[in-house]
Amino acid sequence: MTRTKAVAWAGGASYLLVVGLLVGAAPRASGTVHGVGALLAVSLLAGVVRRMPLLALAMALFGSTAVVVGPPSSAHESRAASYQGQFLSYLAADLVLGFIVATCARRASTVAVAVSFTVQLLVIGGFAHGDSLAVNGVIALLALAASCMAGLLSRERREHAVALRAQEVAEAVTAERLRIARELHDMVAHSIGIIAIQAGMGSRVIQTQPTEAREALRAIETTSRETLSGLRRTLVSLRQADRGATSSEQSPLAPSPGLADVEQLAAATAGAGVRVDVRRSGEQRPVPADIGLSAYRIVQEALTNVVRHAGTGRCRVAIEYGDEELSVEVVDDGRGASEHDSDHGFGLIGMRERVGLLGGRLSAGPRPEGGFRVAARLPLPAPVGVPVEAR
Repeated sequence: MTRTKAVAWAGGASYLLVVGLLVGAAPRASGTVHGVGALLAVSLLAGVVRRMPLLALAMALFGSTAVVVGPPSSAHESRAASYQGQFLSYLAADLVLGFIVATCARRASTVAVAVSFTVQLLVIGGFAHGDSLAVNGVIALLALAASCMAGLLSRERREHAVALRAQEVAEAVTAERLRIARELHDMVAHSIGIIAIQAGMGSRVIQTQPTEAREALRAIETTSRETLSGLRRTLVSLRQADRGATSSEQSPLAPSPGLADVEQLAAATAGAGVRVDVRRSGEQRPVPADIGLSAYRIVQEALTNVVRHAGTGRCRVAIEYGDEELSVEVVDDGRGASEHDSDHGFGLIGMRERVGLLGGRLSAGPRPEGGFRVAARLPLPAPVGVPVEAR
């Protein structure tokens, strides 16, 4: 930081030195040479512009004014032509002004524009005469306006980029919140539903059928542990994302559930009093983790609704591995869904969101012959061909 500051101050001192040489050591050079020289010398102020733009503007205005009001130029050049060339030096101040408009606060930019305009107007009015007064005044005004417009366009582009970035961050946060809400709803709702049913059954038979009561308590314990494990996985992931934990601080987490865990889910549902018939068809193969997790959660939510709302003792889960899509269907022969059941409706929203994020299709509703049907079709990525070695 100190070295950068020293370089900036060295550049500012060099700029003043170059301007002094143009005014004092080359008095017979043409006004155009003075103007172009001052314009090129402004590059020495790059470090000052980045650190102290207002000071850089003051130095550029001082140097440009010194070039204009300095000694007269070559004797072979008229005084009007001399001044017309020397006024080019104010383009250097205009460049610095454009940077200020693009990067500094609006109040500072307004003050800088007013000061620059006033200085240039006074100098041109005092040293330009006749036709050159109008010409140089118009040129100076156009150059100042062009630099301000370029600065404003740069500021608006940067502010627009910042706004887009903030919008992307907000959308990402919202999407993550929805994902977490879906995960917690699907996981907790299913487990709490099974626990409630097992607890109710155990309390009814604890006196007459202690063996059945013990089985209910075991199911409650197993379901509770699985739910706690899932909650821990979700919470640890959130804490690691918030703190930016390093790999050495991360604890090993259980993998997310997938299609391979559907049978275990069916067994837990059977413990709650609903027998689940799982059928698989097609060429069974590994699917991407996000598709497997979404399919599992859809089955889980559908089974939760069967346990809580269908009033039946059995249902069917069909999983079909197609060439281009994975089909999941959960069908029961119960009493169907209630339109006023808020829990069921909320679960359907979560299922639709999961399927929509993967570009799939979901249909859910009562069947004409009775019961309820949930069917999801999730597109699968195209298989990558593996070349076979010739023998």
